Amino acid sequence: MTSNSSTLGLIGEVMVSLSVELGRTEMALRDVLALGEESVVPLDRLTDEPLDVLVNGKAIAKAEIVTENNRFVLRIVELVGGPRAADGTVAEAA
Repeated sequence: MTSNSSTLGLIGEVMVSLSVELGRTEMALRDVLALGEESVVPLDRLTDEPLDVLVNGKAIAKAEIVTENNRFVLRIVELVGGPRAADGTVAEAA
């Protein structure tokens, strides 16, 4: 079995946008317009819940934020979606 990176060929070089979602909330427009410095906006996620990792807006994983060399980094704790083999490659359909 070949790894994902070797089977992707040229499309493996395509740049995508990776983002992390801390949480969400809904607010009335008047409340958004009233936001200022030191405003506090509660989100729907608890502090011990893993964060959503998105690629081009599509959830691909759950992660924790940690620090390394004085920078924020992601520790992937769960992949979202299709089954994966132990080596991280996508399992082939039978």
